[in-house]
Amino acid sequence: MGWPFGDDRAAMRILNEIQRVMRLIMLLRRQRGCKGLKSGEGGLMVVLWNSKESYRVDHCRPLLDVSGAPMGTDLVFGSIAAAGPWCEGFATGNLKPGFTDLIQKLFPSEDQGPEPDQEELCGFTHMHGPIHLLISFQVKVAKQFDRQEWPFHIEAFLHKLSLTNARVKIHFSCKSYQKRLQRIFSGKIQCKLTLKDQWSTFLDVTSSKPGVSVGERPWCHGGHPVPGERVSLSIPPAAMERGLYGELSLQPVALLAPCVLQYPNLATRLTHIQVEVYGPSNVPVASPTDFLQQLSVHLNCEELGIDGILRWNDPTDLQPRGGATLPVEAETGPEGGRSLASVEQSLTLLLFLHHMDPFTSELYDVIATEELLEHHLEAILTNNRQAVTAALQREIKSILNAHRRRSKASERICSAFEVISSSALSIVSSSSNLDFRAACLSNMRVRDTHGLSQALREAQVRVTSWKFVPKARCYPVPQVKEHITTPGHEPKAVLYIFTIPL
Repeated sequence: MGWPFGDDRAAMRILNEIQRVMRLIMLLRRQRGCKGLKSGEGGLMVVLWNSKESYRVDHCRPLLDVSGAPMGTDLVFGSIAAAGPWCEGFATGNLKPGFTDLIQKLFPSEDQGPEPDQEELCGFTHMHGPIHLLISFQVKVAKQFDRQEWPFHIEAFLHKLSLTNARVKIHFSCKSYQKRLQRIFSGKIQCKLTLKDQWSTFLDVTSSKPGVSVGERPWCHGGHPVPGERVSLSIPPAAMERGLYGELSLQPVALLAPCVLQYPNLATRLTHIQVEVYGPSNVPVASPTDFLQQLSVHLNCEELGIDGILRWNDPTDLQPRGGATLPVEAETGPEGGRSLASVEQSLTLLLFLHHMDPFTSELYDVIATEELLEHHLEAILTNNRQAVTAALQREIKSILNAHRRRSKASERICSAFEVISSSALSIVSSSSNLDFRAACLSNMRVRDTHGLSQALREAQVRVTSWKFVPKARCYPVPQVKEHITTPGHEPKAVLYIFTIPL
């Protein structure tokens, strides 16, 4: 399937370079045994900028357009820096002598680029301390390269990376064709996820308040990841012929947000399912796959209890990530439970690939194997379609059990509302005591029985839907009533860390 940048493949090459550096950093951290994070400190900086003038390398053939004529090219430079306690174990001076050779193999001299201006790194080092690793690269792009879209796709990739590396603050700076983009990705509420036979990672489970009016009510500001059953995957013969051997498996983890556990009577509606895939190094997969984008075709929505139709990903809707977004289209029908206050929720499925090959131990070979795994991911998922679909069906069904119970409870409550409202209206309307009727209307702040009917229903919804039941596992409101921000003294996020072993 084509990469959603048009015909120019340069954007994918930029993303591939960033992926390669990220894999190297994550694997180095695992190899060097960099574990404890001091106060959650640690940072990654990704800096991208383009050359101001076109160029031509003498020993390379010039690029040709569709007519066969030479066309100008640009250079996109990139640098990735790592700093802070999370990576101090693999400072360049502490690594093996062969590290220089490894860098040369991963990034040949013709693909290595200049270091960024020191002013780009000044704020980063001020926040996280000295840089322990800095790798630069360059990518040649055609003049027709989409100058508007590619930074957005890189930004989306880094956002997905931060979701499973929440204790590392990711800084992104991009200067592209007289435009500048700066973003910082950081997890405010984190949950430690420990998977069997894999190293631990911190998920960013921060979620915003729901669209309904919450007011001053207490609210859970995070989600609760639920690991599913690991699925063994068979490797297709074509991938084995290219050198992909060993044991391969897929670990799903589901996250439903925002959390409504503290409001058992609050109705919910699922709006979409987001599916993301991560490689063995915990770096996101960037290449889109037909299997994931058409996943809705193979899922049984009725069995899942989804109130609507699960649509497949529209190929004309350009997705900035390597996963897939499956929207849930609400079915039109009787209002029923929808008369209650309803919270829109999204379900995120994180699919972690796990690969073991006792004959692959060198860093270069591990990185090459993971790149090969991503290249054949579509064939692997297709080859294991039945097992993967069944596992995702079980995981989604399990996480949506509470959603189905809420839907049934909402129907019962709404039925009771009708009986209560009609009975109350009947009593007030048939009463011959004018003072009683006037007091009822006055207490409900309405003028007539028509307004009384609406007021009664609103009061019932307010009292019933917002019934609050405290939950120990929920994340309370961070005590950040006042923040006085001064340069170099930014307010720190309040972290609630829970461990979820598999």
